[in-house]
Amino acid sequence: MSVTIRLKRIGKPKHPHFRVVAIEKTRGPSGRPIEILGTYDPKETSSAKKLTLNQERVNHWIKNGAKPSDTVAQLLKASASNKGKA
Repeated sequence: MSVTIRLKRIGKPKHPHFRVVAIEKTRGPSGRPIEILGTYDPKETSSAKKLTLNQERVNHWIKNGAKPSDTVAQLLKASASNKGKA
């Protein structure tokens, strides 16, 4: 079973809102995730509210071989650099 950490779109048309999920790589865009790890709201102005993650569970999945998608990897990197400044 190959697991990936990726975004799953939820929300209304023209108002994107995403869940960060751990999901099998072969599942489609609307497939059932293994676990919901957080949320991402690209229209949020506050950087603290833009991305909310359960960092402990994200680290658990990465440690067990899950690969983050390119977008999620960028979000994780930005999140880590923002927490380093605080």
